[in-house]
Amino acid sequence: MKKRIINGPTPEVMTMMKRHMSSDGRARLGDSAVASVGLIMVSIPELYFYADLASKSSNVIVAEVFGGCPQHITTLAILGEVSAVRIAIEAIEEAERAEKEVQGLF
Repeated sequence: MKKRIINGPTPEVMTMMKRHMSSDGRARLGDSAVASVGLIMVSIPELYFYADLASKSSNVIVAEVFGGCPQHITTLAILGEVSAVRIAIEAIEEAERAEKEVQGLF
């Protein structure tokens, strides 16, 4: 899992990201100011699992960012306040650690 957090994204970065989101993702985001963006490159099953986890763990907006290799790898964008994005990313990292521990048992 490759991840990056952008705190205080510029309007240009937000415009670039919105171009690669579905119309539904852009609509949910609207014109609201975004303090932080978490980007995670994941497989398709992880996209849904992590988006659900992020949404349940913190007050964030989640959206898929299209591009690259849509058949196998995609990018999850987690948008919101700096602390909310951090909490969502930490929840995802914890789930990743827990899964690796379970795999190590077998």
